[in-house]
Amino acid sequence: MKLEERIRAIPDFPIQGIMFRDIAPLLESPEGLREAVERMSAHWEARGIVKVAAMEARGFVFGAAIALRLGAGFVLVRKPGKLPFRTRSISYNLEYRSDVLHIHEDAIHPGDRVLVVDDLLATGGTAKAVVDLVEQLGGIVEGISVLIELTGLQGRQRLPGREIRSEIIFEGD
Repeated sequence: MKLEERIRAIPDFPIQGIMFRDIAPLLESPEGLREAVERMSAHWEARGIVKVAAMEARGFVFGAAIALRLGAGFVLVRKPGKLPFRTRSISYNLEYRSDVLHIHEDAIHPGDRVLVVDDLLATGGTAKAVVDLVEQLGGIVEGISVLIELTGLQGRQRLPGREIRSEIIFEGD
């Protein structure tokens, strides 16, 4: 199955000049969703991953399913005001704005082997923020798994030395 055929491109969303990669058609297909989760999980099996950390909102879709496949726990990384317990937070920049992410202080334990999951790698700001949060809590980031990578935005450059697996590559942004 060609997963990229199930990704819809929407120009100028959420702002002028951004080409939004809409995963809704892929998620609406049972076969497409299953294939995406299987591909995003396969490389990380037998790596001793005990937690999968994913950021809201689209990262949750893949993160929870991948955690189940890997026999790992699932860690929510959320926007401000969404987590009820003590949190650690970090500010980061996207291609068109800045934001803040939070993680529960007790979600990751020292030495936990963690896979970071999201739907898309663009500038690398979100993934870098989650990597930093996991490491602040003593976790060991095994790698980063994304469905889509936009190579023109050079997100990998913000994550030097990190193992990154992407299932769909779009050249440019």
